[in-house]
Amino acid sequence: MAINRLILGDNLEILKGLEAESVDLIYLDPPFFSNRNYEVIWGDAGEVRSFQDRWAGGIDHYIAWLKERVEEMYRILKPTGSIFLHCDWHADAYIRVDILDRIFGMNNFRNHIIWKRTNAKNNITQRMGIIIDTIFFYSKSDAFKMNLIRGDYSPEQMSRYKQEDENGLYRCDDLTAPGKSRQFIWRGVHSGANRSWRFTEEALEELVQKDLITYQKDGRPRKDGLKKYLSETEGALIGNLWDDIDRVGNTSNERIGYPTQKPEVLLERIIKCASNEGDIVLDPFMGGGTTIAVADRLNRQWIGIDQSAMAVKVTELRLQKQADLFSSPYTVQLHKYDYDTLRYKDAFQFEAWIVQQFGGTPNAKQRGDMGLDGKTGDGTPIQVKRSDNIGRNVIDNFKSAVERFDKNLFEKNIAAKKSIGYIIAFSFGKGAIEEVARLKNKEDRIIKLVTVEEIIPIATKPVIGVHINELEKDLKGNRKIELVATGQSAAGIEFYSWDFVYDKEKGFSPSIIIDKDGKQIISLKTGTHTIAVKVVDNDGLENMEIITLKINGVVEQID
Repeated sequence: MAINRLILGDNLEILKGLEAESVDLIYLDPPFFSNRNYEVIWGDAGEVRSFQDRWAGGIDHYIAWLKERVEEMYRILKPTGSIFLHCDWHADAYIRVDILDRIFGMNNFRNHIIWKRTNAKNNITQRMGIIIDTIFFYSKSDAFKMNLIRGDYSPEQMSRYKQEDENGLYRCDDLTAPGKSRQFIWRGVHSGANRSWRFTEEALEELVQKDLITYQKDGRPRKDGLKKYLSETEGALIGNLWDDIDRVGNTSNERIGYPTQKPEVLLERIIKCASNEGDIVLDPFMGGGTTIAVADRLNRQWIGIDQSAMAVKVTELRLQKQADLFSSPYTVQLHKYDYDTLRYKDAFQFEAWIVQQFGGTPNAKQRGDMGLDGKTGDGTPIQVKRSDNIGRNVIDNFKSAVERFDKNLFEKNIAAKKSIGYIIAFSFGKGAIEEVARLKNKEDRIIKLVTVEEIIPIATKPVIGVHINELEKDLKGNRKIELVATGQSAAGIEFYSWDFVYDKEKGFSPSIIIDKDGKQIISLKTGTHTIAVKVVDNDGLENMEIITLKINGVVEQID
């Protein structure tokens, strides 16, 4: 199964296409049953459609809508897998009884986690303030993965560490234990009539060298003077009341402008608890992309799904922001793709990606593969040409490669009057089309020519321009400028994203992920600055403009 994918679409249909027992951990934060318009967050067509479908009826309709999706999640979970479902008071009882207990079984219920997400509000007069969310934790079997999670030190732990030195807080432990196996006088102190030293004399001297012994007033070591530092002690085990994780506040560095954004530390705790490095994490309601960003950072593989093109693009930008040399590659599956991005992307990446979109399996090798880039489910070869106007010579070479690849399959497909292979390209020339027709009519060799646009829809990416307004200097003497980005797209512009320290080698790393207006005011020091801005339209297509400014008393744009 292809992993590290951001997928745009209805999660029910996409889940149905995923392999059974292939995912290790699922976290879902579905729209809460509150029937309020604020749940339409991005406002693009896919999200609005989903919102209307979800609220076509009352609670029974909502539960049915969610249940059929959780049934598919159960199917794709490995026997060792777990699911964490995040909800609130509006429907938590229905979700547990009518969905999770029935699908996973009451015996696989593991925890009812309470997340205290905020403090009590004082302006509610008819009931007490609602300050919690619910997270239900179920496993698929008794063989589920579970890593103990520890939090901060408990007050009880802290109360035991009352002394402090330059290395931190510590408590004193006994150097002796009951018994007579190791009795001797060490530095003028006997272990005791019925007690033994816990260490050999050599080990005791090593403790002295490490400054881990405390002493009596006369300079002799204390028998209860072994230093134990708080920093060497694990924090308290986490229970099911999570009151140590704050929501994403208005001034949080994590904040991206997504109203129901969950804090990264919340997802970090869940992912660490129920998965290991290399495991596959799925979020079928991706939203602002927190699950995917955290899973990627924790070296998990992942799949993110959302019906909103904006959710997919915002998640992609979050991945770009945290990318480094060790980041894993990923693919983005949209409803529409722009020609330039596909036509000029890395050849090997494009070949593997388009073969998967066609429903085939990419060739893992990049050399010595006879020019074949993948195969269909029955083994029929696929070749990809990231080019336009493919000529006849490609057909001749492909026919020879297919025959040498698997002669038995070659003959079998001819006898069954099936295609001996598929060639995928952006377009085909007259010579290629005529030769394919000749092979079919004269030699019974059927080669299927498939254009990229037959597999995925191709659209035109948005156009973008940037205007610069020079403003007064700031209090530090730096030059203030206003950047105004203007985008145009038949689909409509959704948002802009800015990288104020753009580096071509490192790629786009957004300083600001979501800017609905396309306007930014920044202060720049004397010197040369490269700034990049991306525009994203309602189809999820993007374009980028790069500007280089030289600041030296005045603002000069360098072409």
